[in-house]
Amino acid sequence: MRQVVIYPGEDGYWVAECPSLPGCISQGKTRYDVVANIREAIQGYIIALEEDRLPVPEDRFEALMVAV
Repeated sequence: MRQVVIYPGEDGYWVAECPSLPGCISQGKTRYDVVANIREAIQGYIIALEEDRLPVPEDRFEALMVAV
């Protein structure tokens, strides 16, 4: 399980980032697409780390909303 942040991008696509895996970012035309794409990106990221015998960072990200 990994926490992700999704938000609308400037080009009309949705963007997804996984903060616990630096640089793990994806996009998709719909919210459904971006979730599927970031899932695939996370899996690939973790496989690459394991193949290189590097540690897989724990998911330590916390999210909160701040009223302004």
